[in-house]
Amino acid sequence: MKLIVQIPCLNEEATLPATLRDIPRQIPGIDKVEILIIDDGCTDRTVEVAREMGVEHVLKFPGNRGLGYAFAGGMDYCLRHGADIIVNTDGDNQYFGGDIPRLVQPIIEGRAHLVIGDREPEKVAHFSFIKKKMQTLGSRVVSFLAGIPVPDVASGFRAYSREAAMRLVCSTDFDHTVDHAIQAGRKRLITVSLPIRTNEKLRESRLFSNIGVFITRSVGIMVRVYSSYQAMKIFTAAGLATFGLGFVIGLRFLWIFFFEQASRDQHVQSLILAAILMLAGFQMILTGIVADLINSTRGVVEDVSYRLRRMEDADGRNE
Repeated sequence: MKLIVQIPCLNEEATLPATLRDIPRQIPGIDKVEILIIDDGCTDRTVEVAREMGVEHVLKFPGNRGLGYAFAGGMDYCLRHGADIIVNTDGDNQYFGGDIPRLVQPIIEGRAHLVIGDREPEKVAHFSFIKKKMQTLGSRVVSFLAGIPVPDVASGFRAYSREAAMRLVCSTDFDHTVDHAIQAGRKRLITVSLPIRTNEKLRESRLFSNIGVFITRSVGIMVRVYSSYQAMKIFTAAGLATFGLGFVIGLRFLWIFFFEQASRDQHVQSLILAAILMLAGFQMILTGIVADLINSTRGVVEDVSYRLRRMEDADGRNE
């Protein structure tokens, strides 16, 4: 069984050595451990440092494409190079690499497809009070949307089985954590979370400039990914609520029209509003139907993509 640890990097010359030193090269149940550095437009000595420390693989982008692209490119690279398990960690030494054996154990034992490292955000000393609360709230929301418990959804320290890596699709260039958690739940991939250790903070996050940006973009990803799988439910609920409000306003107008003739001319605006709301609600329901059909098509495309990866995998192993 082969494990590849992938590390997306953007100018990690200072922190990469500590990250690499923590990664164990001998793990029970694993025959071979290799490391992949994803050079996402580095302008320092990140790649040279990686080579000096014995890294086997380097995937180089000509410029900075963002974490989402780097992660997706790394996953494809690992699959092409025969990884049975893929672990993703960060180059800033945030996560303790010594926990990788624990992280991959459920996959080795066949008990999970995806394992998410739980930093237990409430216990992380360098997290601010607001960040701790936002992390907890966000994890609860994503757990509800995904239908699986994910206590630390923002954690990038994860282990993927080969099956999970082929099943999950990267649909955002910002971050994969929320996206994959919801996908894993909706695709019925067995997902578990394990407590992990973190290292001392060495630098500020480059993924977002402040907590507001992170929340805004994460909420956008939640809505987009969840609506991709539950379009009919979302649009039908919104449509029925809007149509219902218009219907109630329409009934009020009819009551006034038939029983309060003296004031009927004063409520024409209510009739117009009722008509607009009912038409809008009906349109939302129709949009939900169309979106559900589009989602069905997406499911077929994802299944075709999965089958192509399986065929490529079989061809690669037979060579």
